[in-house]
Amino acid sequence: MNAAAQAVTIVMVEDDEGHARLIEKNLKRAGVFNEVKHFLNGTAALDFLVGDGRPENRPLLVLLDLNLPDMSGFDILAKLKGDPQLRPVPVIVLTTTDDEREIRRCYELGCSVYITKPVNYETFAQAVRQLGLFLAVIQVPPTP
Repeated sequence: MNAAAQAVTIVMVEDDEGHARLIEKNLKRAGVFNEVKHFLNGTAALDFLVGDGRPENRPLLVLLDLNLPDMSGFDILAKLKGDPQLRPVPVIVLTTTDDEREIRRCYELGCSVYITKPVNYETFAQAVRQLGLFLAVIQVPPTP
């Protein structure tokens, strides 16, 4: 992994602790050892992303579940893409929903990639490993 990719902080917004552990474990298996900031709800994630806690000039990438306890992932995506400083941040929607209307809505709101979580454990693990390989090669702009 190149130095620029290594500096990217992954912001994971995932309320299911089991899914979060599986995602982190399989990203590491794919060779992605980036810092992962895990948030169990949208409020905490937005506080970090738009608040004072976010490191400046640090590239970010968001892994976003749509089904959260406190707000919709659509609302988070709209807020991120409506913020001039956060608009360039890649957002990968990683959710159980495979409804065509929801997929279309995410892309219309500006998500970079939409991935449906497979139900089967091993298939899900494999999908995350493949995502990790993708993350190891993409370029992410610094966040102002």
